[in-house]
Order: sequence, then structure tokens, then C-alpha cells
Amino acid sequence: MTAAKVLVVDDEPQIVRALRINLAARGYQVITAHDGAAALRAVADTKPDVVILDLGLPDMDGNEVIAGLRGWTTVPIIVLSARSDSPDKVQALDAGADDYVTKPFGMDELLARLRAAVRRSAVSTSDEVEAVVKTEAFTVDLVAKKAERDGQEVHLTKTEWGVLELLVRNRGRLVSQKQLLREVWGPTYENETHYLRVYLAQLRRKLEREPSRPKHLLTEPGMGYRFEN
Repeated sequence: MTAAKVLVVDDEPQIVRALRINLAARGYQVITAHDGAAALRAVADTKPDVVILDLGLPDMDGNEVIAGLRGWTTVPIIVLSARSDSPDKVQALDAGADDYVTKPFGMDELLARLRAAVRRSAVSTSDEVEAVVKTEAFTVDLVAKKAERDGQEVHLTKTEWGVLELLVRNRGRLVSQKQLLREVWGPTYENETHYLRVYLAQLRRKLEREPSRPKHLLTEPGMGYRFEN
């Protein structure tokens, strides 16, 4: 049986060292990252079974890392943070964390939560999306949150990216108009279908080789949209 792979994200060397020693002694493969950008790339490159994440990172807030990961992966995330206030916990869990442990922590409790997360990971990997999705016309990098066409980065607005990311994450599946509007604009916009026509047209102009005959950003009339690569 292959050992579970754990990514530890923390900028405190003593915490990283303690976790590496304790986890390795229990048979886990341990990978480390010391900031948010390295963590995002490490998840894409190494595909860990669980992420243990500190919120106070030097380059970005841990909640941004959680949101970035949740754009494309369901890997279980255990937050390990000195922030003990309830609003901090709620924010991290709402962003997509699976569990929250406050520092200082008991190693036995953390290991129990880690075992539970590994079990969840074993049954949740079937829906994983590749971090970088390529078509013959353009490439979408869900980790870096950018798109390229013919090797050149394409400037996308925050809303354009939101539409594209949701479609790519649901590759091959119909995404209803209401779901797109609700997740990108918010629940009060569910009937504003004209927004979608405008933004899909903009995305096709920027990404498709023949915007009037798209191959990848497809419309299902009256129902929604679908991404095919």
C-alpha cells in the first residue's frame, strides 16, 4: 500500500521540522512549502493526499491559498493556525477548508484528524480536474489563474476568469445558466441571462480560433454552456 502524501505549508521552520519528523515516523510521505505560491504549485506538481496549511504565510493569506486550490481540486485541507477566533475559523471553512486545528496543538489530535482526511481523500479523487487544461487553441492554468493563446497570456477580467474557470472545472458537463450566474455573479443575478451571452462572446473572441464557430466554449440553447477540450 502506497504511503499517503502530505503537503505541509508553513513558514515556521520549527513547526515544519516537527511535523516532518512525526509524520515520516508514521509512514507518511512529507512535502513542504514555505509560502502560498509554492503551495499552489506543489499541489499541482505532486498531487498530495492531504494539505496541512498555516494561514499566516509571507506572500498571501492562507484563505487565498484555499480558494485557489478549490478552483480545481478537492484535496482535503487541514488548517493549522494560531488564529483561534471563531470568525477566522468560519472564514477558512467557508473558503473550502475541511478541518481547523489551532496552535499550539496536540500531535495525537492532529494525527487523528489527518487519518480522517486521508480516508476522505481516498474516496474523493475521482472528480479531480487537471491543473492545466489544454486545447489546440488555448491553455487554461487553474493554479496560476491565467489563460494563454499561442503561447501568449490572454488578459481576462475577474468575471471572465470566473466564467471560464467554472466551465473548465466542469469539463464535458453542462453548466446551467442559473448555476453560472449564481456562482460568478451571486444569487440575485440568476435571471440575468444576457450577462452570459455577453461574457461568452468576449471569451470566445479572446480564446477561440473561430469565435463564430467555437469548438470549446459551447452553448446549449436555452439550458447553459459546456467546455470541451
